[in-house]
Amino acid sequence: MRLAGKRVVITGGNRGIGRAITERFAQEGASIALLARRDISPFIEHLTAQGCSAIAIQTEITDYASVKKAIDHIAALWGGLDILVNNAATISREGVLEMSLETWHSVMDVNVNAAFYCSKAVIPFLTNQKSGTILNISSVAAKCGDITAAPVYGTSKGALTTLTRSLARQLAPYQIRVNAIAPHAIVTEMSNQWSDEKRRQVVGAIPLGRMGTVEEVASAALFLASDEASFITGETLNINGGYLMD
Repeated sequence: MRLAGKRVVITGGNRGIGRAITERFAQEGASIALLARRDISPFIEHLTAQGCSAIAIQTEITDYASVKKAIDHIAALWGGLDILVNNAATISREGVLEMSLETWHSVMDVNVNAAFYCSKAVIPFLTNQKSGTILNISSVAAKCGDITAAPVYGTSKGALTTLTRSLARQLAPYQIRVNAIAPHAIVTEMSNQWSDEKRRQVVGAIPLGRMGTVEEVASAALFLASDEASFITGETLNINGGYLMD
């Protein structure tokens, strides 16, 4: 098991890509703590039934005090932490002419501020043990801008990518690795709502000729979080079937 004995905190880990990452990490022997706004006890019961040590803490991830309290509790319970996955995200489809200031602030709060808050709360435990991994879930929109989403979405993911590099540089002396994943065209509840025409357009622009799966993203997350990627930090890995090659 590639994550045996690892203590993992995941935000947004009960749906879509986050759920796939949670389940894959659990299968690889990790203890899982999920930070969530809502009660997700049925999912925790599902994980524990599979033999995983899993807990959930209701946390307002856009409030640093709430995040720190949750992280401190988890670290005290487990005697430390090893991996943080900043997966929680929100999106808006408003165009720039229609987008409100409230939308701008709410998306930035969840996609950027929450990731920073969780990282800031976890970092003292990682620096103390001089090891650990932070993984941020970004987006192809961070690199090429928004087309069908509000301009704040790509902006927030671009900020997350830069945060990844900045943390990677500053935490490297402590042997803490920080990386990101930039997915595109993944089959999720959100993409299942697309029209047939939009799906054809999206797939038509992908060299591999198909959409990706949450399991494929989870496999990449597992690689970056594991010791197999021990000499990789500050990177953003594209998972998009060749849509963007950089």
